[in-house]
Amino acid sequence: MSPVGIQSILDKVVSGGRMTADECTALLESHDIARIGAAADEIRQRKHPANIVTYIIDRNINYTNVCNVVCTFCAFYRRPGAPDTYVRTVEEICAKIDETISLGGTGVLMQGGLHPDFGIEWYEDLLRTLHQKYPDFQLHCFSPPEIHNLHLISGLDYETIMARLKDAGLYSLPGGGGEILDDEVRKRVSTKCTTDEWLAVMRAVHRVGLRSTATMMFGIGDTVEHRVRHLQRVRDLQDETGGFTAFIPWTFQRENTALGRRIKDEPTGVDYLKMLSVSRLFLDNIENLQSSWLTQGLRLGQVALRFGANDMGSIMIEENVVSAAGAHNRADEAMLRYLIREAGFIPQQRDILYRHVHRAESGTGDVSQSTPLAELTVAIAD
Repeated sequence: MSPVGIQSILDKVVSGGRMTADECTALLESHDIARIGAAADEIRQRKHPANIVTYIIDRNINYTNVCNVVCTFCAFYRRPGAPDTYVRTVEEICAKIDETISLGGTGVLMQGGLHPDFGIEWYEDLLRTLHQKYPDFQLHCFSPPEIHNLHLISGLDYETIMARLKDAGLYSLPGGGGEILDDEVRKRVSTKCTTDEWLAVMRAVHRVGLRSTATMMFGIGDTVEHRVRHLQRVRDLQDETGGFTAFIPWTFQRENTALGRRIKDEPTGVDYLKMLSVSRLFLDNIENLQSSWLTQGLRLGQVALRFGANDMGSIMIEENVVSAAGAHNRADEAMLRYLIREAGFIPQQRDILYRHVHRAESGTGDVSQSTPLAELTVAIAD
């Protein structure tokens, strides 16, 4: 499409019009990243006029690496019976939560492999134990594939499962396992839940009154058309339920994965910024977009704040899944706040639902020098 045609699409969206799938395709196929990014930045400013960029302090606890499905893009999972499998004890999980709280954390992102032997009672017992011990701590746990696995084991429908987990203490659900929401891609790279099953889990999550995030991992053999279908499906479900708090796109990390040895063309930094910007323009019904600097690196993650993102993601004490696939970017809280300020924004800690958190040490909106800081890794899943 000509530059004039691209500008007409951007003008339409900036004026309040809703982008079509064909227009989304045209933007993703365009090389005019500067104008696309500027439009996304303008929409971001309208949705978040206070000039604040948020981040969260939490932790990714992977309660088990046992998984009964095969995903060629994953370097973390282990098949049942493998010698290096593990299941974290409640005591181990509580020790990790205690450390997170000591560092100013407000919640935990807990996910694991699709364990063939864990029924819903196992998850209920875990949630109840943690919720009773940490009643104000936010348990942001389990992905749609894990919920689908529970459905297969228990025979219960998604909504019943979600209602029971909510009653046991579940606070919200991360958007993991989304990858590309199109079965032409999914069936080539994974044996876990289908597109419709992922969406059905999220619909059930929202129906029982919980919120969740939505994600996209692209660069796994998908095309622009597949990415547009993914965005359309997320937007359609958000129109229906309004339950997504945020959207987080990132690029496939290929190191140590079976799929990585077959994929020749990796997404570039330009591809990532364009995907992020177009997501901001297309997903007009989702308030927050997260910069995934764990996969893209600190500098590009900072630049993403001017391409539609209003959130720097999660400062984490621990991250195992993406790091196993080769992403080793690191920062501490002070560094993230510095990057946000240097991009021209006000840094603000948040919780899982994007509500601002004001720690006692932070009387002026900045972290006190007495605040305990550790080298933390940032998560991308939520």
